[in-house]
Amino acid sequence: MKDSVIELDGVSKTFRDFWLRPTVSAVKNLSFSVKKGEVFGLLGPNGSGKSTTVKMILGLVKPDIGQVSLFGLSPQSLQARAKIGYLPELSYLHPFLTARETLKYYAGLSGLSSNEARSRTAQLLDMVGLTDAANRPVGGFSKGMARRVALAAALIGKPELLILDEPTSGLDPVSTKEVKTLVKKLAEGGMSVLTTSHLLADAQDICDRVLILNKGQSVAEGEVSSLGESLEEFFLAKVGNVNEFVLADFLS
Repeated sequence: MKDSVIELDGVSKTFRDFWLRPTVSAVKNLSFSVKKGEVFGLLGPNGSGKSTTVKMILGLVKPDIGQVSLFGLSPQSLQARAKIGYLPELSYLHPFLTARETLKYYAGLSGLSSNEARSRTAQLLDMVGLTDAANRPVGGFSKGMARRVALAAALIGKPELLILDEPTSGLDPVSTKEVKTLVKKLAEGGMSVLTTSHLLADAQDICDRVLILNKGQSVAEGEVSSLGESLEEFFLAKVGNVNEFVLADFLS
C-alpha cells in the first residue's frame, strides 16, 4: 500500500537452538499494515509473538519467510531507521544525568545541531510536563517521570513513526492519562504510532485499529469502533484457549 508506514507480508519467524533445531515458532504467516497518522495496537497474551514482531519491524531480527518494510524501505536501512522513535518497555536512563542532559545526549545521537538540540529539548520537556524538573538527575525520578523522559527521548529526532512497547505499564492513573493524551495529539499531528499493550482499556482509548495475536498468529484485526463496546470481551472471545493463569496475568 502506498500510504503504509509499516507493512508485513506473510512474515514467519522460528527460533532455533545451538544445533539449529527449531525451538519456538514465534510468528506464523503474519500480514498487516499501519497507515500514516493512525494509532495501531498490537495485542496479545504473553508469548503471543508481539515482541518478536516489534523486533522484526525495528530490524533487530530478520524474518525467515516474508517481508517487512518501513516507508517502503528495508528495516535495516539508515533512511528508515532515521524516521523511527522507539520507547522500550523497560527504559534504562543514566541516573546521574539530568532530564535536560538526557535529552541533549539523545539529540546528539540523532544528529541534531547544538541549537536544534537545545530548542527540541526545551520543547519536549514542556510537552511531557517536566520543565520544572529539567535540572534534576533522573535517578531520583519516580517511574512515571522517568517514563516521560524516555518518551521525550523517543521523540527527540522528530520521528514519523513512534513504536511504543507497553507505554503505560506501571504508571499511576494520572501519568497514564497524560501519556494517552499525548499519543492522541501526536497522531492528530500526522505521526504514525504502533503500540503493544496488555492493558485492553488503554488500547481501546487510544487505538484506531488493533490486531490480536495468539501463538504467533493473527486471530482478529479491525477498527476498534467495529469490534463492539468492550475490547476485553472481544479479546476473550478470540483468545479463549489461553489458560487461566496467563489470562489473569494478561488482564491484571
